[in-house]
Amino acid sequence: MRSNQRGGQAAIALLEAYGVDTVFGIPGVHTLELYRGLADHKLRHIGVRHEQGAGFMADGYARASGKPGVCCLITGPGLMNAATPIGQAYSDSVPVLVLASVNDSDDLGKGRGRLHEITDQHAAIQPLTGLTRTIRDPAELPDAVAAAYRLFESGRPRPAVLNLTLDMLRAHGALGDVRRAREERPQPKAAEIEAAARLIDAAERPMAIFGGGCVDCAEAARAFLRKSGAIAVTTTAGKGVIADSDPATLGSTMQSEGTQTALAEADLVIAVGTELAETDHWSDSLTFSGKLIRIDLDALTLIRDYAPTVGILADAGPTLAALSARIDARRKPDAARIASIREANAKEIRPPERKHIAVLDAVRAALPRDGQVFTDMTQIAYTANFCFPCEVPRRWFHPVGFGTLGYAVPAAIGGKIACPDRPTIAIVGDGGFLFTMQELGTAVELGLPLPILLWNNDAFGQIAQGMNARDIPELGVRQRNPDYLALARAFGAEAVRPDSLAALTDTIAAALAAEGPTLIEVREDAPFLA
Repeated sequence: MRSNQRGGQAAIALLEAYGVDTVFGIPGVHTLELYRGLADHKLRHIGVRHEQGAGFMADGYARASGKPGVCCLITGPGLMNAATPIGQAYSDSVPVLVLASVNDSDDLGKGRGRLHEITDQHAAIQPLTGLTRTIRDPAELPDAVAAAYRLFESGRPRPAVLNLTLDMLRAHGALGDVRRAREERPQPKAAEIEAAARLIDAAERPMAIFGGGCVDCAEAARAFLRKSGAIAVTTTAGKGVIADSDPATLGSTMQSEGTQTALAEADLVIAVGTELAETDHWSDSLTFSGKLIRIDLDALTLIRDYAPTVGILADAGPTLAALSARIDARRKPDAARIASIREANAKEIRPPERKHIAVLDAVRAALPRDGQVFTDMTQIAYTANFCFPCEVPRRWFHPVGFGTLGYAVPAAIGGKIACPDRPTIAIVGDGGFLFTMQELGTAVELGLPLPILLWNNDAFGQIAQGMNARDIPELGVRQRNPDYLALARAFGAEAVRPDSLAALTDTIAAALAAEGPTLIEVREDAPFLA
């Protein structure tokens, strides 16, 4: 590290030392010293249209690549604009690192009316992070960044926010030789493996739930499934951990009555890398009549809501591998029982969802097996969460826990930047698209071949449906929409409204090879969906 650099330059040099290659943000008067550092280094800066876009892009980058996504934000409104994506990353266990400026050390907490001032910026953002620190001296930077990476690597990943005071960003300081240290995740204890293995070997009707904590150990999960003879189900965050074509899986159908009944009837459930939260199963609670094994990196999650018979605080991959080595091989799962559960789940599909499925089948036909999909909070995505076939992990991304509108487009941009050779598509509703539509400008500027499928029902359809179901008069759910095709073209994007399902598949295929983004509008009332 150079001895004559300022704090802002040192912060960027640290990112580079940790292998960061991309930073999302908007330069501002309070981040000029960070941008001095960015100009000095080889990191790629992606200029966004809104700080919310920067946060979602960092999230999408992290989910697609498995590496932390990074953004640089200004004091006060810049960080607060990104609070929504930071909260989404917290909820969904995504490693996002935010460098945010904050007022001079001598001004903190004094309410002097300084530019961008918040009474306590640290306190304002802390509930949405796994780590928040305020850095007043360049010498504090190495320990702070190391702490963020310990959070990302050794336990349940959560976003980290480093508030960098303006005087620190301006100050000169030497950091010395910063060495990148790798953190190890906890490993299972032999006694825990033995106890869990005895339960698995004794079970007659075992089931296994694979969550987002398994996305980096799909091979171990699949090997365990084959040997244990369990019936698998994945959460939305775990889609693709077990290929949907596997005859032993029920797919991501945790919300379905047939799957929930099967879990209640199982004499053993092995839950791996999942909170078993409301947004995993969309019911008040699950019923586990048999024994329960839980494997998780989060000590609180391990025992929350459903007390395990055996709880293992450890990394999913090594734990599943150790269990596979210890348990006895079993017969294959009951094919007739699986078929019966699938049939029961299929009966729950309603006519509106069949429209969604027809569109999603057209998407699947155009998207290569290794393609990735970023979805928004929209009804077609809710259907897709359980019915869109997925064979590979880290290919299906949905804002599950926090449930933010506006996620899909900027997150897809971040995912495409992280994995430029991976075909990428965003699926949005007409309401959610308006939250972050300005990032179309970013995608056009970058020349990203990004199809954006806009499902347009001229409403916040899920909320309208809920009002009608509760006999509440519709209020605020039928907004006046713009001409989306004209809007996209104004940004310089292509814009198409296909007139058939076959044309939709062809349009998506062409958009995946285009030289910029393509907005593809599909109306719910389209004649070909009647």
